[in-house]
Amino acid sequence: MTTSESWSPFSWKDRPNAQAVRYEDPAAVDAAVERLMSFPPLVTSWEIERLKAQLAEAQQGKRFLLQGGDCAETLADCTPSVITNKLKILLQMSLVLVHGGHKPVIRVGRFAGQYAKPRSKPTESRDGVELPSYYGDLVNRPDFDADARRTNPRLLIDAYEHAAMTLNFIRSLSDGGFADLHHPEYWDLSFVRHAAMPPALRELYEKSSRQLSEALHFMEALGETTIDELTRVDFFTSHEGLNLHYESAQTRRVPRRPGFYDLTTHLPWIGDRTRALDGAHVEFFRGIANPVGVKLGPKVAPDELLRLIDALNPTDEPGKLALIARMGASRVAEALPPLLEAVKRAERRVLWVCDPMHGNIQVTSTGVKTRDFDDILREIEGNFDAHASVGTHLGGVHFELTGDDVTECIGGGAGITEADLDKNYLTLCDPRLNYRQALEMGFRIAQRLSAGRA
Repeated sequence: MTTSESWSPFSWKDRPNAQAVRYEDPAAVDAAVERLMSFPPLVTSWEIERLKAQLAEAQQGKRFLLQGGDCAETLADCTPSVITNKLKILLQMSLVLVHGGHKPVIRVGRFAGQYAKPRSKPTESRDGVELPSYYGDLVNRPDFDADARRTNPRLLIDAYEHAAMTLNFIRSLSDGGFADLHHPEYWDLSFVRHAAMPPALRELYEKSSRQLSEALHFMEALGETTIDELTRVDFFTSHEGLNLHYESAQTRRVPRRPGFYDLTTHLPWIGDRTRALDGAHVEFFRGIANPVGVKLGPKVAPDELLRLIDALNPTDEPGKLALIARMGASRVAEALPPLLEAVKRAERRVLWVCDPMHGNIQVTSTGVKTRDFDDILREIEGNFDAHASVGTHLGGVHFELTGDDVTECIGGGAGITEADLDKNYLTLCDPRLNYRQALEMGFRIAQRLSAGRA
C-alpha cells in the first residue's frame, strides 16, 4: 500500500472528529498514550497479513466471513466462562456455515478491544438528572453517577491490559486443541441440550457435527497431507476503531514490512457515524496496512461510496476492504442494489458483508430496546436477494451475539417475547442474539449458502 507523505498515526488530529471524547485532563490523555506506545503489540503483522489473504479469498467467493460478539465488551467480562462461551458459539455457527456453504469460514470475534461505543446523544437523562452518556469501558463506566460517567484516561490502559489477557487466553485455548475440528462434539455449550432448545435445531447441529467429523477422518484415511491445515481454526479479533487515541498509540512500523500497522486488533472498522471523507477516522484508517471495514447505512450514495473506497484502498489491494451493509430490513431492497451496481461497474475489489443488527433496533412500549429475529433474518435474505439480482455475492455476516442465555432479542425458535425481556437482559448498549437464536440464524444462512451451490 502507499501512504502520502502527509499521513502519520496522529495526522487525524487535524481533522473533524465525530464522536470525539471530551477528556477533562488532556495531559493525562497524553501520558496514557505515551504508555500505550511503549507497550508490546496486542496482535502481530503476520497475523494481520494472514487475515488479509483470507479476506482476499472471501472476495473471490472462496471463503465466508463470520464476524460476531458483544455490542459493548466490558472489562468485567474478561473471565474464562464468558470468553469460552463466545468462542464456542462462533465455532458452532462456523461449523454450520462450513457444512452449508462447503467453503472455509473466517472467524472474527468482536472481542479483545470492543470497549468503545458511539452514542447518538452526548448526554443521558434519568429522573431529571443529566449526565454524560456511557461511551464504553474504554472511556467511562456504565453506572449512572457523576464519578462513573466522568471520562477517565486511565481506562485506555485498563482496556489494553484486559484485551491482552483476553487474547492470551484465546491463543492458549486454540494452541491447546480447544478448536480441533476432529472433535466438534466438544464445542457443545451446555445449553444446546437445554429443554427449550427446539429438537429439530439440535438434531440439525448434531448431524452437521457428525458429518464434518466423518469427512475429516475419511480424508485422513486417504492420506491427505494437508489435513492439519484444514483442521486448524484461527480466531481473529475486531473492534470499531472509534477512540483514535487508543488506536494510534499502538500504530507503528514493523521490521521487514512496509507501512504502518494498527496492532490493537486484526480488523478494525469505521462506523456509519464516523465515515465522513474529510473526517478523522477516514484519515487514520487510510494510512494503516490492516484490512479495514466500513459500516454503510441506508443514506450512503453510490458516488460517496466510490470516493470512500478510493480514499481507503486507492491501489485496489486484495483483501483490504470490507463493506458492511446495515440498512434495516425495510430498506435493504431499495438501498443496497445501487451500491452493489456502482462498485461492480467500477471493478473494485471489496468484501460485501451483511450486518443485520444495527438497522433493526426497536423500542417496546415499556422503553426497552430490542431486535426481532424475523427482521434480522429478513435483512439477511434481502442481502442474498440483492446480490443475486446484481450478479455479485455476499461474502460474510456480522452479528452482535453472545454465548450466554440472555433475553434481549425477541422471536426465533427460542420463543422470546416482549414479556420475557426482563428475565435476563444484560447488555449495556444494544440487544444481542443469544446462543439459541445465533445458532438458528446460522442454520438459516447455511440453507441459503447451500441453495446457492445448487
